[in-house]
Amino acid sequence: MTRTSADLRAQLAANNVVLGPMAGITEAPFRGICKRLGAGLTFTEMVSVKGLHYNPDAEVSRALLTLHPAEVPCAVQLFGAEPELMAAQSRRIVEMHGDDVAVIDVNMGCPVSKVVSKGQGCALMRTPELAAEIVSAMVGAAGAPVSVKFRSGWDAETADPAAFAAAMEAAGASMLTVHGRTRGQFYRGRADWSAIAAVKAAVSVPVIGSGDVMCAADALRMLQETGVDAVMVARGAQGNPWIFRESRALIDTGCEIAPPSADERISVAHEHARALQDFAGPFAIGRMRKHAAWYLHGLPHSAAVRERVFRVATFEELDALLEEYGTWLAEHGEAGDGDLGPTPRKELGA
Repeated sequence: MTRTSADLRAQLAANNVVLGPMAGITEAPFRGICKRLGAGLTFTEMVSVKGLHYNPDAEVSRALLTLHPAEVPCAVQLFGAEPELMAAQSRRIVEMHGDDVAVIDVNMGCPVSKVVSKGQGCALMRTPELAAEIVSAMVGAAGAPVSVKFRSGWDAETADPAAFAAAMEAAGASMLTVHGRTRGQFYRGRADWSAIAAVKAAVSVPVIGSGDVMCAADALRMLQETGVDAVMVARGAQGNPWIFRESRALIDTGCEIAPPSADERISVAHEHARALQDFAGPFAIGRMRKHAAWYLHGLPHSAAVRERVFRVATFEELDALLEEYGTWLAEHGEAGDGDLGPTPRKELGA
């Protein structure tokens, strides 16, 4: 079968808390963990269509387009500014992965200078005619639904997210994701959820809201305040893939569930490290260090342990440190600092 817009709607209706794409963070192993812990639709890290076109066999491209078996069908996110290349690479990806692709997503929200300086990412919000041409070309070629992720605007003075959303729908987009910040904000300040609500009111295709969903209560509140079809969790999932499990429970039952124990957090950090090493090799330790530090954040005396995390040189060293810290917690308990006795800064040799 070929995935359709109806399939995409059904997938969102079945689970309306989705994992957003984050460059350098949401690699396939992490997406698999998030899916297991309750995430709905997942998005790959954004992939350059120029990179795919000029160097299709590059190792980095193969890694970015590797889909975790647990997450399919998922969204593949592309970025670029050439309609022909976007269309051709969309078709190639669907031919490569078939029904494992739920939707091809176009990044029109990335705010970083090296992307927007080339007319890509959020810069496309300044050229809505070109943005529409890209979407239309992809819809005609991809063989799968096409969606667009964008921001509330380029800046506060020119922001008109509802009009941009309507243009993308008219061009053939089957789904829209709107982040409630302008490009000028980057990730500063608060996301404007009223902009998300305006987009939802302006179009008939499913809308995903993004921005400041950091806990289950945020996910439920965004659904209630904006009327979106789904909420996107991005930075809120860093070191906390349990946010999906907790959000699903609160949305479905109205009840909060217990957060993960220290033992579970360390266990998933171990799992993530093993999977990332298998996926990307020993040099991925640099990427894993930040993940490990996020997993440990907030645990008793974890500041000292996280300092050591950023000094490990190999996965083996990280595994040993996590084991050591887990043993220390098992012996001292998960109570507050006053109940723990000597700190791990001394006992763990920091």
